Amino acid sequence: MTTEFNPKIVAFVCNWCSYAGADKAGGQRLDYAHNVELIRVMCSGRVTPSFVMEAFEKGADGVMVLGCHPGDCHYRTGNYKAKRRFTLFQKMLSQFGVDPRRFKLDWVAAGEGAKFQKVSNEITEEVKKLGPLKLTGFVKERGNDL
Repeated sequence: MTTEFNPKIVAFVCNWCSYAGADKAGGQRLDYAHNVELIRVMCSGRVTPSFVMEAFEKGADGVMVLGCHPGDCHYRTGNYKAKRRFTLFQKMLSQFGVDPRRFKLDWVAAGEGAKFQKVSNEITEEVKKLGPLKLTGFVKERGNDL
């Protein structure tokens, strides 16, 4: 018996837009991937590459950062900061042993439940094709004997 691979997707969603978009998708009973775990943050600009790498290290097969549309950030420029940061980060992912297709940065407004559904389903399908993430090379802490 073969079981279908259901990837674990972690989504960092901004409090003001993307989280509300996810909530709207749920409220409208839109069918989106059930394996998306939301982590609510105040702004997409507060998410750092280390958050994303930690999610991968702790078992995520794919990670999304979803924020307000450019020009609509509650904190004015947070989403621009996220765009600059993650455009560069995505180029570096393969150097960390992670296929860049496992990461997605996108914009979802509070009223865009259907867009949240679309983005969630797209990354889930892409990561299913890639299979489970197998990271190697992380140095584990050994205590004070270093």
